[in-house]
Amino acid sequence: MSTVLLHAEAGADAAEVRWVAPHTPLPATGTVVHAPAELARLLADGTLTEVRVLPGCVATRAPAAGDWRRIGAEVRRAVAAALAQPSGWELLPFASGADDAVLADAARDLLAGEVGDYARSHGGSIELVEVTDGVVAVRLRGACHGCPASTLTLRHRLEERLRARCPGLVAVVER
Repeated sequence: MSTVLLHAEAGADAAEVRWVAPHTPLPATGTVVHAPAELARLLADGTLTEVRVLPGCVATRAPAAGDWRRIGAEVRRAVAAALAQPSGWELLPFASGADDAVLADAARDLLAGEVGDYARSHGGSIELVEVTDGVVAVRLRGACHGCPASTLTLRHRLEERLRARCPGLVAVVER
């Protein structure tokens, strides 16, 4: 089993901590129904009330904000161990409307990272315009605008990676 490097970031509120694993592939996004070993135990015994996989991180929720001093190290170890077992996750995909914010975050992450790097290496860029009802709208700029290969780039570089992270994706469209 390889070592999973994690760091903690503040979540949506004080009861949530997000565990960012920058060099580890994450399962698709959604609410965790079943997780490997220790993480499953922490959900079952009430140490954690919710675990969600978001683009780029695993969000964990404690019953109260003050619990993190007591449970933080244990949760960190459990998340790292669970991420080392990618086949042990079962996720409930986010509802379509609630999914747009998650989808936008995932698109921004890809456009700031590997997909954007690819476009920039060819003298262009891909800009996120909006996300509505599972449809991601992007604008092609520079060498990407009008490029004969832009459809392939959108489908095989952006859409496939985005769908792997967010199964609720309806489509990627160019504006």
